[in-house]
Amino acid sequence: MNRRNFIEHITIGGGTLATAALVGLPATGQPVKKESVNGKTQISADLVVAGGGLGGCACAIAALRNGLSVILTEETDWVGGQLSQQGVPPDEHPWIETHGATQLYRDLRNNIRDYYKRNYPLTADAKDRKNLNPGDGSVSKLCHEPRVAVAVLTDLFAPYISNGKLSLLLEHKVTGADAKGNKVNALQAVSLRSKEKLTLAAPYFVDATEMGDLLPLTGTEFVTGTEAKSETQELHAPEKGNPENNQAFTVCFAIDYVPGENHVIEKPKEYDFWKNFVPKMTKPWSGRLLDLSYSNPKTLEPKMLGFHPEGIATGDKLNLWNYRRIISKANFAKGTYPGDITIVNWPQNDYFLGNLIGASDADFNKHFERGKQLSLSLLYWLQTEAPRPDGGKGWHGIRLRKDIMGTEDGLAKYPYIRESRRIKAVFTIKEEHVGADNRAMITGKKEGNKAADFYDSVGIGYYHIDLHPSTAGDNYIDFASLPFQIPLGALLPVRMENLLPANKNIGTTHITNGCYRLHPVEWSIGESVGLLVRYALDKNVSPKSVREKKDLLAGFQDFVRKNGIETEWPKSDVRR
Repeated sequence: MNRRNFIEHITIGGGTLATAALVGLPATGQPVKKESVNGKTQISADLVVAGGGLGGCACAIAALRNGLSVILTEETDWVGGQLSQQGVPPDEHPWIETHGATQLYRDLRNNIRDYYKRNYPLTADAKDRKNLNPGDGSVSKLCHEPRVAVAVLTDLFAPYISNGKLSLLLEHKVTGADAKGNKVNALQAVSLRSKEKLTLAAPYFVDATEMGDLLPLTGTEFVTGTEAKSETQELHAPEKGNPENNQAFTVCFAIDYVPGENHVIEKPKEYDFWKNFVPKMTKPWSGRLLDLSYSNPKTLEPKMLGFHPEGIATGDKLNLWNYRRIISKANFAKGTYPGDITIVNWPQNDYFLGNLIGASDADFNKHFERGKQLSLSLLYWLQTEAPRPDGGKGWHGIRLRKDIMGTEDGLAKYPYIRESRRIKAVFTIKEEHVGADNRAMITGKKEGNKAADFYDSVGIGYYHIDLHPSTAGDNYIDFASLPFQIPLGALLPVRMENLLPANKNIGTTHITNGCYRLHPVEWSIGESVGLLVRYALDKNVSPKSVREKKDLLAGFQDFVRKNGIETEWPKSDVRR
């Protein structure tokens, strides 16, 4: 049996699930159960996962392939979170093809490549390329269309939907919770289409929503925004904390370019505002937001970017067109595409004039709509006023590709959220654990440092600490981190016993969120949490006990490793 088949068939303790002792609902491994309870529709399973982003999908798949039944809710009609409904090609580290992510995540990436090789008219060279990058975008080794990610994830879920182990509730939102003491008994959800109300019951619940929405609903302790330096002693923390200070969100969209045609959109209603908008930051922005000049994230000095919609080099300046390009026509048979397709998720459409976390539905919709206006204004500016190499202005042939995002307005189904509510965790990851400069201060060494070793590691990841402009006026905060581990303690709320996080809502600070928030790390978090639920149910113990008891922790770490999750970085890695 090959490694993948082994992982697909792995069981614990002969495959027998112990009786859960949390809320009186046994982990049966049987199909999801739907029934009427006191005149209301109740769906029961071993695990309820709220949020179908990457963390939620990974959590559900890990639990499903280890014998559990799962209810997975998602507010939009697409699973995949930042990879799909938010329209963000994966932000990854340089070693992603071989290590630094879970085997399941690498399988996902390879399945995306195989999808193109099976279904698209690739050139012979592209089809033979092992590490095909459909868009050849510079941000990632795998820039691809959002709906391909949806198709691949849907394929992974298909057998479990067929055998009744998975209830996938698309366009459903969790609106309430039945929580008592330290435990959650059930969640209330509503269909955004039919308005049908459902009760979702299970021994365990996972908050994989984009903003940690279950935390206030269940009374789980959490923090938001920035912590003060006096609280965390972090090198880059502000002197004064601000719970309302969160990173910008972005409403992404896709465009292509058809020379000689006119695809200029109607002037957006807020265009005059955004055209003249100069960000007011505590450390100055370079000028107007709608410009090819922006603040260098590392130095905050003005920096020029390039732009040419035919992918032509723009000297020593980064051509924004190539950055998140998801289709390079050169990879496909001649005539398949009139031009390349790129995703617009740039400094110019980061929205920081309002806070989504904790906002009422009305305020959320207001800021989402203003974020859309900013993105449409950027599009209109590119079409009519962006400088061209020939001295002219605007590229009339730039076309909004509404089909790529699967929406009527052509904009992403959901904002790209960079920051969430964060649990008050048993252990909080701070800059001293993963920040390169902060680690150097601790060790006294200028070179050769590594991130802190966590005895309870249940995964690994890497990204530089990348904080975008914020709602309280912070400019970029961007600096080096070190390849890090994911400690189990950061996945455990201080009090709640059967609610776990699986997105950007783990025990980080505002600073360390900047390197734990990207695609492969979110996936790793979700996958480990799904396995944690399976392990805790099998051993009839609480998740906290898994960390507290040496033999249980060793057994769990062995379990995650057998499921293809690395818990340590290779000692030979050049960054360590």
